[in-house]
Amino acid sequence: MSSRTSQADHHAGDTAVAREVVSAVRSGLADHADPERAAGQQRYMKSTMPFHGVTMGEMRRIVGPIVRDPAHELTDRDQWEVAVLRLWDDATHREERYAAIELALARRYHRWHDLDVLPLAAHLVTTGAWWDLVDATAKLVGEVLATHPEEVAPTIRDWARADDLWLRRVAIISQLGAKADTDLDLLTDVIDANLEGSTFGDEFFVRKAIGWALRQYARVDPDWVRTFVADREDRLSGLSRREARKHL
Repeated sequence: MSSRTSQADHHAGDTAVAREVVSAVRSGLADHADPERAAGQQRYMKSTMPFHGVTMGEMRRIVGPIVRDPAHELTDRDQWEVAVLRLWDDATHREERYAAIELALARRYHRWHDLDVLPLAAHLVTTGAWWDLVDATAKLVGEVLATHPEEVAPTIRDWARADDLWLRRVAIISQLGAKADTDLDLLTDVIDANLEGSTFGDEFFVRKAIGWALRQYARVDPDWVRTFVADREDRLSGLSRREARKHL
């Protein structure tokens, strides 16, 4: 099942277990609501969607037992995608979207973290369209890239040139956790596609992502990063250069 299906389509494919998972998550979040904290969270995140006022730690403590409960096991891929999409697309509070990502990332469903999950990830990225949701979803993309590098790299290259700021950001930060296994050709390609003067090259979230990706890889090979930045001195933004050299 693809995340590109319509909301009506994925609801038509609903199951009792998926509905129970979604209901349990929503009830758990609502039961821990803190209206005073919620107002501050919404201001900080500049979100049009309200918050319950649940911290990330609390959200994980609520969602984790539900995900691990044998009675709530989603036994096929369609059920799992339905539950993720219902939590996401029908969310009334932002924590429900955080919970959807938590469910998508769950180790229990690692077997579905493959090439076929990328349309779902793209849906979360393009409809989430803000750093908190996008960066969390990038962890799923990075995991799939790490385990299926040859199959996934072409999609990452396409995203680096997409007509969407947030897909480009995910392409740039998709290897943050790769360390010595970083595909340097891929990292070079996705950054070079987003230097100053490119479609989104002047956007803060792209410039910051470039610096973040380079700073992270500098922990592995600082000389490579120094050379990379020096070779692109006139095309990397000041922000990207500062971030890349932060610990050099």
